[in-house]
Amino acid sequence: MAGFGAAALLFSLLVIAVRVRWVPLESVDRGLAERLNAVVAPSDLLVQLMGGISRLGSFGVLFWLVAIGTTLLAVRRQWKLAAFLVVAAVGGLVLDPTLKLAIGRLRPVVEQPIAHGGGNSFPSGHSLNSLICYAALLVVFLPVLRERWRRPVLVAVGALVVLVGFSRLALGVHFLSDVVGAWSLGVAWLGLCVTAFELLRYHEGERVTEPLDEGLEPEAADDLRPVEPHDRSGNHAVRIAAGALVAWVFGFGALVALGLPLARHEGGNGNVLWDSTVPQWFAEHRRGWLGEVSLVGSEVGNTHAILAIGLALGAIALAAIRRWRPVVFLLAVMFGELTLFLASAAVVGRARPDVENMDGPMPTSSFPSGHVAATICIWVVAAVLLVPRTTTKWRWLFVAAAVVMPLWVAVARMYRGMHHPTDILGSCLLAGLWVAALVRLIRPNQDLAETAADREREKVGAR
Repeated sequence: MAGFGAAALLFSLLVIAVRVRWVPLESVDRGLAERLNAVVAPSDLLVQLMGGISRLGSFGVLFWLVAIGTTLLAVRRQWKLAAFLVVAAVGGLVLDPTLKLAIGRLRPVVEQPIAHGGGNSFPSGHSLNSLICYAALLVVFLPVLRERWRRPVLVAVGALVVLVGFSRLALGVHFLSDVVGAWSLGVAWLGLCVTAFELLRYHEGERVTEPLDEGLEPEAADDLRPVEPHDRSGNHAVRIAAGALVAWVFGFGALVALGLPLARHEGGNGNVLWDSTVPQWFAEHRRGWLGEVSLVGSEVGNTHAILAIGLALGAIALAAIRRWRPVVFLLAVMFGELTLFLASAAVVGRARPDVENMDGPMPTSSFPSGHVAATICIWVVAAVLLVPRTTTKWRWLFVAAAVVMPLWVAVARMYRGMHHPTDILGSCLLAGLWVAALVRLIRPNQDLAETAADREREKVGAR
C-alpha cells in the first residue's frame, strides 16, 4: 500500500511540475530528447528496433492480450479475475486520454523527427497501458507458474515495461517525465484495483494474499493452467513436423503447377474456365449497394479480420478444451496457409483481371487468392474443432459458415476485379490439401477419441 501511495504522490508532483513548466524538469526533458534523437535518428536499425518495441505497448497488441486472457478466465468461470482484468485495462484507456486533455502538454519537437504521436504528451499512453496490462496479466496468472519461475518472470515483465517506455523516448514522441508519470499513475491505478480485489476476498472470508508472490487468486491455479497436467499433445512432434513439411512441399508444387500456366497464358488474362468472362461480367453489373456488400465481404477475409477470428477461436479452444492439439492445429493451419500463399504467389506472379480493380493495385500475385484461402482455413478449422464438441442443433451453423463465408469472400473478390475464377480454384486447392493433411497429422480431436475409449473401458469393467 505504501508503494502505491508513493506512486500516486509522485504522479501528482509531476502533474504540478508539468503544468507550471518547472524549468529544471523541462531542461532535463528537452535535453534528453535531443540527445536521444541525435543517437537514434541516423540509425535505421535503431529506429526499426525502437518501433518494434514500442508496438508491444500499442492498443492492438494489448487489446488482444487482455481479450485472450479474459476469454480464458470467463470460459473457466473465474468471473472475479476476468472482471479485475477488464476493469484494470479499461481504467488505463480512460485515464490516458482524459489526463492528456486536462494537462495539455505538447509533444517534443526534435531536430530529426522519426515517429509521430497523436494527441498531447503527458502521460505516455504506451507506458501507462503496457504497465497496467502486463502487470495485471501477471498477477492474475502468477499462480500457474512454479515458484522458481515467478521472480524471473516478474523481472522479465518489468524489463518489458521499461523497454516500451524507453522506446517512446528514443522515438522522440515523449519526454522522460511523460514516461515516469505514466508509470507512477499505472502503479497507483493497479494498486487501487488490487486493493479492491483483496478487500472483496476479505469480505468473502478468503485469506489476504501477497499478489506479487502468489498472484491474486492462488486457489484458482488448477483452473488457470492452460492445459490439463496429464496432457500429452507434444508426443510425436518430430513426426508431425516432418509430415507437415512434406505436405507443404507437395501443396506448393501443386499450386505452382496450376498457377504458372495460367499466369503465362495470354498474359494471365486468358479465358480458361471463364477467367476473363466472369470479371468482365461483374464489372459491367456493378451497383452502388452491391459495392458496399462486396467491400464487407472482401474485408472479412483480410489479414486483420482473419487474425482476429483466429485469436478468438484459439483462446476459446485453449480455455474450453484444455489441450494443446487444437491450438497447435489452428496455428499450423494458419501459418502454413500464409506461407503457402506468399511462396506460390511470389513464384507464379499472375496479373490481376483486366478490369478496373476497385481496391487499387496490389503488391501480390492474383493467384491464388489469399483472402479466400485464409477464410476457408479459419472457418473449416472452427467447424472441425467445434462441431464434434457441440451437441445442440446450432453446431451446424459452423458448417454453414465454412461454406457461406468463403463463398461470400470469393464472389466479393471477383466482383471487385481482384481475382479470376481459377485464382479461387487455387485457393480451394491450397486450403483443402493443407487442412486435410494437418487433420490427419495433428488429430486435433484426439481427446474426444480418448474420452470415448475411456467410457467404453468403464462399461466393459462394469460388466
